[in-house]
Amino acid sequence: MSEIASIHGMRVWDSRGNPTIEVEVTLADGSTGRAIAPAGASRGTREAVDLRDGGTALRGMGVQKALDGIARHVAPALRGLDGLDQGAVDAALIDADASALKENLGGNAMVATSLAVLHAAADHAGKPLWRHVADSYDRAPKLPLPEIQIFGGGAHAGGRVDIQDFMIMVPGAASFDEVMEITNEVYFAAGDIMAQRGKLAGVADEGGWWPQFDSNEEALETLVAAIEKAGEKPGDRVVISLDIAASEFGTDGKYRLSLEDRDLDSAGMVDMLGRWIDSYPIASIEDPLGEDDPKGMAEFTRRFGGRVQIIGDDYLVTNADLVREAATQGACNAALIKVNQAGTVSESIACFDAAVKQGWGAIVSARSGETEDVSISHLSTGLGCGQLKVGSFTRSERMVKWNECLRIQRDLGKDSFVQGAPLAQTWWGKQES
Repeated sequence: MSEIASIHGMRVWDSRGNPTIEVEVTLADGSTGRAIAPAGASRGTREAVDLRDGGTALRGMGVQKALDGIARHVAPALRGLDGLDQGAVDAALIDADASALKENLGGNAMVATSLAVLHAAADHAGKPLWRHVADSYDRAPKLPLPEIQIFGGGAHAGGRVDIQDFMIMVPGAASFDEVMEITNEVYFAAGDIMAQRGKLAGVADEGGWWPQFDSNEEALETLVAAIEKAGEKPGDRVVISLDIAASEFGTDGKYRLSLEDRDLDSAGMVDMLGRWIDSYPIASIEDPLGEDDPKGMAEFTRRFGGRVQIIGDDYLVTNADLVREAATQGACNAALIKVNQAGTVSESIACFDAAVKQGWGAIVSARSGETEDVSISHLSTGLGCGQLKVGSFTRSERMVKWNECLRIQRDLGKDSFVQGAPLAQTWWGKQES
């Protein structure tokens, strides 16, 4: 009685006020699952493509074409398949689209459907989603170490600063709940400092403070000051994580820092970030070079891979083949896992497994256009991936995911929190071991 009986899509709205897709899947025994597709602002050129209506209505962001595809193609292709066989369901989805980047049916339609099937299977099994994922894929569930934005920048803040995310991690916390407490103190300390300096201007796409800095490095200086104002010693329990999102301001190994009115080549970017690593308690850097700059990424990894976590996002786009290729090039030592970037649950887990096989870290991540969907809180826990990146410490589409982790902690126990283990390869992990 676990066959897929029906699939229905409907239009809902994301955190930026744009249309998106919710899919509900019902199995033959009445078990149901529901999931919503997120959307990214900073997007890799090789990730799954959302299908939008174009035209003038809703600024071209409508999703009726994608909804029509669910009714005409997705539902007939999946109806009758075993909802417990995620691999077969996702393979049928991929066959139904038959395009490299899911542009025919739309990555938005496919990811909402794939996740909804996973939820329906968990409902059929009578288990919370994290437990169903752990049991289905033979994993040891662990509460992840959060990566939380304090200042938003880049595409998340109208390009006000070049660097996309200035974040903190609390690997020295003893529980997920303690991470939330410390982050609360740092987040509001940062807001107080900006207000005192006359630089408080609201919040960015993901809930971090909207940057009003005169240089990119001023954000780092302010973040260190916020950690100290919160009563913490920078680099002790609290460390810094950056998402450079270099593809947003770099092409062919040339990088334009608009805020500072200067240009850098690949070597210059590596050197600048290296100086930051030497000067600030940075334990993780995402996309330090552009997706079209493999030599630069390899050089950055060669020089700093033994000191910091180097994450590929736009560089890897949740693609197992690209993870393996990057490993042969000596580029990156961790992969960001975004289900909508791949398009299906199975492809995302394949990328996660490829990263683990390389001895890399893996970080399950939200997108800048988010919703009340909490799937990634369960995926990160059920896979035991160790890290979760959701955005900031405000806005309900972010907090709903952090709060879901607290509920999971209640069921799984505080001892299930990974603490600083995922950062074992960084300077922080080495000094703690």
